[in-house]
Amino acid sequence: MNPTLKNLKPRRDLPVATVTNMTVPQADAAAKKLCYLDSDQAGTNTLDLMYQSALAKLTGGLSPTSLSVAMQEWMLQLAMSPGHRIELLALLRRQAAEWGPFMASALNSGTGEVSVTEDDSRFNRPEWSHWPYNAFAKSFLQVQEFWQQATTGIRGVTPHHEHVVSFTARQLLDVFSPSNYAATNPEVLRATIESKGNSRLMGWTHWLEDHAKHRQKRRGSSAHKEDSPYKVGRDVAVTPGKVVFRNAMFELIQYTPQTETVYREPLLFVPSWIMKYYILDLSPHNSMVRLLVEQGHTVFMMSWKNHGAEGRNLGMEDYISQGLFVALEQVAQRMPGIPVQAVGYCLGGTLLSIGAAALERNPRQALAPIQSITLLAAQADFADPGELGLFIDDSQLAMLDALMWEQGYLDGDQMAASFQLLNSRDLIWSHIMREYLLGVRRAPNDLMSWNADTTRLPYRMHSEYLRHLYLHNDLAEGRYCVGGHLIALSNIKLPMFVLGTERDHVSPWKSVYKIHFLVDSDEVHFVLASGGHNSGVVSEPDHAGRSFSFRPGQRQTGSYLGPDEWLEKATVEQGSWWPHWHKWLALHSSAKKIGASAILPEHVLADAPGQYVREA
Repeated sequence: MNPTLKNLKPRRDLPVATVTNMTVPQADAAAKKLCYLDSDQAGTNTLDLMYQSALAKLTGGLSPTSLSVAMQEWMLQLAMSPGHRIELLALLRRQAAEWGPFMASALNSGTGEVSVTEDDSRFNRPEWSHWPYNAFAKSFLQVQEFWQQATTGIRGVTPHHEHVVSFTARQLLDVFSPSNYAATNPEVLRATIESKGNSRLMGWTHWLEDHAKHRQKRRGSSAHKEDSPYKVGRDVAVTPGKVVFRNAMFELIQYTPQTETVYREPLLFVPSWIMKYYILDLSPHNSMVRLLVEQGHTVFMMSWKNHGAEGRNLGMEDYISQGLFVALEQVAQRMPGIPVQAVGYCLGGTLLSIGAAALERNPRQALAPIQSITLLAAQADFADPGELGLFIDDSQLAMLDALMWEQGYLDGDQMAASFQLLNSRDLIWSHIMREYLLGVRRAPNDLMSWNADTTRLPYRMHSEYLRHLYLHNDLAEGRYCVGGHLIALSNIKLPMFVLGTERDHVSPWKSVYKIHFLVDSDEVHFVLASGGHNSGVVSEPDHAGRSFSFRPGQRQTGSYLGPDEWLEKATVEQGSWWPHWHKWLALHSSAKKIGASAILPEHVLADAPGQYVREA
């Protein structure tokens, strides 16, 4: 990173319009003023940081200010909305009227239907239709319906505050769901009777085991990972390859060719730094990397270093200049004069988009040119980041900054807790009911093992991408800078393959779809896969229940479709989207393959998967 920019902080007081209608030197000078503010001018009170850091530890990193402001606005606007309050009273009357027929049916036959939504599986088992458990479920669902209507659709409440209040109400209600307690859950009572109490004993044993693992992890012990049956380099991340480069930011893995001839253009994977790369190289049967190598692709993979406190000052600029750009330089040295097909996953895709736009503005001869871009569940426009946006406002980021300021990074467990909170019904309460009340352990798999292998995020980098991308949406709105220069995604004219997933809580597919309106490419081939942020990407052939939707990627100016209209007109195919993507890659590769070349011994630093991915 440019040392003159190392101690600079983002500046927000200049509009982007100040750099229009200028000469290039004038625009560059204005851009530097726009992008950065000297840290001495920014000034931060250390006492404030210490206090807020201590408070963040008590609140789990959540800002009480954000919640209180949202709640206050909601209550005041509700007080000034008599029409909405009348609607709530009408809802209560309707709910009360439902109890007469329900009780008559329950008392006569001992059963009564409980209406549940498709995405709520807590009460869909037959046991919940019997008295008195159907009454427990019905009461809870009515309260849930009331608070859903009470916290949404109120005139004058800002969308962010509405989402915060609605989300908070839902989280608090979920605590009191009758499915969470043994005495009110018929599934738990039936399992207890049938097992003669053994299910409860096993549940207690599971809780003690998990509590012991948590204490070990808190003490910094890595013993909790020894219980996983999936070991990196033995069971997962086993596709043959070599580490051919290493610096302080990443290792570059080149995979051993599996065919006599290969496509001329290699693939360069840019994974997200909030996860370890081997989600793309899990067990042999569901490894994306293995499939690509076996199909005749030369594959390079970036494996980010799991930085600790020593990396606190690494920023987004470092991940671009010392990460992505160096990886392109290293590929160019090994395959001179040959362009790459670049692939980015999650925030790695965002980084790839930023880097590609920067290179379109300022090309670098030493770097391998990019021939096509694939974005997997990666956002470029963060105006609608889904429920993750609940944790993004100035007060919340100030609290998070204070927490990271003390330790120098965001711990993986802290980040994982936020993602669990977003889907607490499935990731927290269902887990507690299944493993501690029913005494049933979920069978481990490679994806679960990978998900538990958390990473740390450097303080500066995490703060920068949350502020510049999530909070201010600088990339989509033309205010993002690389090397002191403003960049624009509209500079990207390369063919693009863009994947969204239907149930993505991290990168909602409609947000991913917005890449259509940001780049100037003549071809954006968008695919919507079934599954979530991770399970939708790991979609190996022959995986049961998989499907994907797509339309021809060639687009004409003025023929843009909104996401809902696109979905209505899309073609649905059963199965994995991987073969579909391989055909797209082949179409954008040279027609004539070349002979596969062995990895030169002088380039080899270690066997794949390398050392960075093993760092706890």
